[in-house]
Amino acid sequence: MQGALIFVALEDELPAWAVPSHRVIYTGVGKVNAALAAAAAFAASRPPLAVNYGTAGAVTPGLSGLIETGAAAQRDMDIRPLGLALGETFGDREPPLLRWAEGPIVGTGDNFAAARPELACDLVDMEAYALAKAAIRAGVPFRCLKYVTDAADEGAAADWAANKAKGAALFAAWLARL
Repeated sequence: MQGALIFVALEDELPAWAVPSHRVIYTGVGKVNAALAAAAAFAASRPPLAVNYGTAGAVTPGLSGLIETGAAAQRDMDIRPLGLALGETFGDREPPLLRWAEGPIVGTGDNFAAARPELACDLVDMEAYALAKAAIRAGVPFRCLKYVTDAADEGAAADWAANKAKGAALFAAWLARL
């Protein structure tokens, strides 16, 4: 599909030259940066498809390589003392689990996961939920692919650093098949 808008946190994960037929937006790390980048992009245009590509830690054993996810949740939204479940937000018009397709759940949070999160999910990242929510609100179709760099454990930081660039070619090949 020509003209997809690709959201990536860091150029280290996907250099723009790897997907020349598409616009790549580098959001920066975290939910706030991702939401701001998506809001600005969707205010400027309505692409035929928004895709979040990035790296993730695997919480579910056996997940590896390039994974197309089907849902996202906020693993760090915690206002349980006010009577809501982990992941829920007061007054949100969207459910706490945003599902756009079949596939694994990515738990998004504003911390680098080096341990299994309390919220049930298959993968962990830092941007997918915010980008999915922005796309849903803008009425833009959304897909999310993550390259598994680590096992979200005590070795995650070193593994991420060593593997963060390895999924770019796989993602470019997936995008070319659309």
